[in-house]
Amino acid sequence: MSISDPERWLEEHGSALYSFALLHVRDGHRAEDLVQETLLAALKARERFQGNASLRTWLIGILKHKIMDEFRRQSREAPIPDSPEDAWDAAEARRAAENFTDNGRWSQPLTNWGDSEQDFSRDQFWSLIEQCLAALSPRMARLFVLRELWEMETKEVCKELAITPTNLWTTLHRARLGMRQCLEKNLCA
Repeated sequence: MSISDPERWLEEHGSALYSFALLHVRDGHRAEDLVQETLLAALKARERFQGNASLRTWLIGILKHKIMDEFRRQSREAPIPDSPEDAWDAAEARRAAENFTDNGRWSQPLTNWGDSEQDFSRDQFWSLIEQCLAALSPRMARLFVLRELWEMETKEVCKELAITPTNLWTTLHRARLGMRQCLEKNLCA
């Protein structure tokens, strides 16, 4: 398919775009809106498409920017509290010290989940990731996606969502524990 055939973009790429948006915003209606906004932006900018990547990659890149705009809007409308320490109890602090190094990585190797390509197809694995992200609070899921899946730097995430590094690392700690428990439960069962 060529860039000059925008009538087929939704048919050819709509499902992938919708799945990607839904994974990040966890609201079907908002995901549909983001896909529409993405296709409209791509239509307006199609002359700038250089063909260095596939059309789908280009569309997903535009969608990522739309999702970040959504996160910024949500952050402005409902700021994330800046003092998670109030809710952080001593048991959680001990678990953090036991499970993570000073740079936020796991201190112990993760459970052997086997060969994920044999056990699950790629779609099934991402479906499980979506399920586990849905079990987290929207704030935890959003920060986890930005930092761990999109690999944004701490400074960027804090700036984008107007939070402190302490707030980010506290929320990421909780999100990682939740994701680990969910994945181990569903992959090792």
